[in-house]
This record gives sequence, C-alpha cells and structure tokens, in this order.
Amino acid sequence: MGVDYYNILKVNRNASDDDLKKAYKRLAMIWHPDKNPVNYVEAEAKFKQISEAYDVLSDPQKRQIYDLYGEEALKSGIPPPPSSSSSRAASGVPHNLHHQYYNSNRQHPTSFRFNPRDADDIYAEIFGSESNGSGGGGGGGGAAKGFGRDGFFRTPGGGSGTGFSRKAAPLENALPCSLEELYKGAKKKMRISRNVYDASGKFRTMEEILTIEIKPGWKKGTKITFPEKGNQEPGFIPADVVFVVDEKPHALYKRDGNDLVVNQEITLLEALTGKTLDLTTLDGRNLMIPLTDIIKPGAEVIFPNEGMPISKEPGRKGNLKIKFAVKYPSRLTEEQKSDLKSVLGGII
Repeated sequence: MGVDYYNILKVNRNASDDDLKKAYKRLAMIWHPDKNPVNYVEAEAKFKQISEAYDVLSDPQKRQIYDLYGEEALKSGIPPPPSSSSSRAASGVPHNLHHQYYNSNRQHPTSFRFNPRDADDIYAEIFGSESNGSGGGGGGGGAAKGFGRDGFFRTPGGGSGTGFSRKAAPLENALPCSLEELYKGAKKKMRISRNVYDASGKFRTMEEILTIEIKPGWKKGTKITFPEKGNQEPGFIPADVVFVVDEKPHALYKRDGNDLVVNQEITLLEALTGKTLDLTTLDGRNLMIPLTDIIKPGAEVIFPNEGMPISKEPGRKGNLKIKFAVKYPSRLTEEQKSDLKSVLGGII
C-alpha cells in the first residue's frame, strides 16, 4: 500500500471522523515546527505527513480510493469507485478482486484528481475554528503561520505569506591560538551554554562541548562554523556559532603570511667574525644556523621551508627570515681605537 496513513495518525481502519480529528490534533501539537525548533527539519516533514494523512482519511472519496488501491493509485488519479466498494473493502474482499474492479473501470467517464490540501489550511481549520481565529489551540490560530503552497514553513509576520522563518545573526567568538598550535595543528574543546525549547515548549539551558580541530597552517581570521548552535528564539532559526582564529603573540617568531620572521641582534664583532645561531623551531627542533659571511646592518637571511605549513599545500612550508640588527659599541677607548685602526686599516 505504500504510505500507511492509519499508522501515521495512530488510528485503526474503522476510525470515525471524530477519532481522526482527535488524533490529528494530538499529533499536530507535538510535531508543529514552532514547537520543535531544535529538530525543525524533522518536525516540518512529520507535520506535513500528519496533515496529508488527515486530509486523505477525513475525505470520504479519498479514503475510499486509498482503502481500495493505496496511496500510489490515489495520487496518480483513478475513477472514483461506486459507493458499494467501500463496504466490500471493509468486509474483506480479496485484493485481487479490487484490482479486477480497477482494471474494469479504467474507462470510467468520471475522472478523479488528488489535490492535497495545504498543511497550514488543515491546521487553521482544526485549531482556528475552535478559537474563532484568535490564535488559540496551542498557538495555531488561522493561516497566519504554517506551510505555504510552495511547501515551505512560514512564521508570523509574513503578511500575505512572503515571510520565511528568519535565521538569527551568527554569533562570532574569538579563538586564541598559539603559533605552535597553528604550526603543528591541535584540538580545542569549547564549552557552550545555550537556551533551547524542550518537548513542552519551555526554555531550558543546555551545555555542550564543541571540538575544534585546528589544521596546520591556519591563519588569523579563519572561521569554524557550527550550524544552529545558538540560542533558540520564537520565530527564529537558531544562529550559527562561529569561532574566529586569532594568533597569540610569540616571544621569538612573528608570522608574515606563510613565512616566519625572527629579529636577531648581533654585536659588531659577531657581524664581522661570524656566529652560529641556535633557534628552537615551533615544533621543538633545534635549528643551528652558522653565520660565516659578514653581516651588514639590516641584512636578511632566508632559509627555505622552515616557515609555517601551507594549509592548502600539504608538505610545503614558507620561509624562515632572519633580520639582523648590528649592535655597535657605545664608546671606545683610545687604545681600542688604535687597535682597530691597525687591524682594519688595510681592509677598509
């Protein structure tokens, strides 16, 4: 039979109109999307299914065709069966006889077309009529909210039916990361607290831990989005929670795009005679850098592939740039000046 409308409404096959209405009211109040902002999409689909089941079973002609031939035949359009057919179906006429009847009546002069009613119309009819359209029946009065003819759920304030459920603005939070974490990658756990509706429609506070996996090479400003993890508000789809990467200052290194920069001060003697720099990399390695050439003030030495990982190019890194400042002595004695003249006189 395909879809079992009786099972959807939780009624037996001999259910009366009053039984159907009571079943629909109970289920519609449970699954109305406004009552289920946490599981909005699931509730929306369930609410439409419940409304379709009620639409079919509360209509004698639709119900009669559905009982005889099932949902597919109902929606594809077949001739309406004679009034005696329903009694035969209810009394247990074999299924093959139903098909014989269907086949023998394919050329019936009267056609039947299944036109499902809108979910919001049914909801307004059941609840709105009991509150004279004043919004009673658990907040479902009239067609001011519900499903439009395009199948989308609409919220109050839509006027003639043009206002979709609005989504709250994203909630952005800074995510401070050390340069080491952005170099090696890391996992961070962030605890959030938000207001949600429970099954009875009341607010409650829910705590949740979100895990953020920092990828090697991520830059300041990178955004990590957790959809609809914000507070629940009536008439709004929950906001996305967004974490924005921020870089903590580092004692030695400064980031410049994919490169790492180190400002190194050396003495005039070291600039002239050489030195070996001993640096600890962001992943904990000791990097020995021999300086054998004369270093001029403002000079920059570049070491390839010792910078930051490039997130979009695994295995590749930027450069390490060492910028030198030469520290000159503040004063020299006459003896020192004489010594320097004798040493450097023939060079400079």
